[in-house]
Parts: sequence; structure tokens; C-alpha cells
Amino acid sequence: MNNSQSFKESLALDAPDEQLPFILKSLWYDAKGDWKTAHDLVDQLPGSEAAWVHAYLHRKEGDNWNSDYWYAKAKKTRPNISLEAEWESLVTYFLAT
Repeated sequence: MNNSQSFKESLALDAPDEQLPFILKSLWYDAKGDWKTAHDLVDQLPGSEAAWVHAYLHRKEGDNWNSDYWYAKAKKTRPNISLEAEWESLVTYFLAT
């Protein structure tokens, strides 16, 4: 899977591709409406990239204080874009890395 269109098409499946990294699996579950599984997948992952997805998930949850904490750990600031646009940018970024 190398582009956001094929990633989005995979949302029709019952489970994500086993080859996907945990961060992309998290975003997959988020898009399927399973916030808890999405959060559980990144909750204990180290690094700023996992923190970025963690921040997005808490922003989506509506917990801005917690999301700002995770954005800071990711060396980012909370974006002033829709959640859908942020999800799209995250998927595009992580598919390219």
C-alpha cells in the first residue's frame, strides 16, 4: 500500500493489512470509528511520530489539553484544520515514510 487512495479502499475490509506499521494501523482503526483500538496501538509507542498520531486522536476525542501535551511531545502545534484534513495529512505522511 503506497498511496492514500489504496489506504482508503482498504477501509472496506474487516481488518487492516498485517504488514502496516502500528501508526498506520492506528489511523486505519480511527477511520473505521474504533478510537479505542486506534489509541491503544499508539499509546505506548515511543517517538515523536507516534506522539503526533496520539495528539490527533486526543484532539478528535475533544481533549485539547491532552492533545496539546502530545503535540508538544511531537514538536508540533495543534493545527487549525479539520480533523478529516489532519487525518489525510497523517496518512499521506506515514505512507511516504
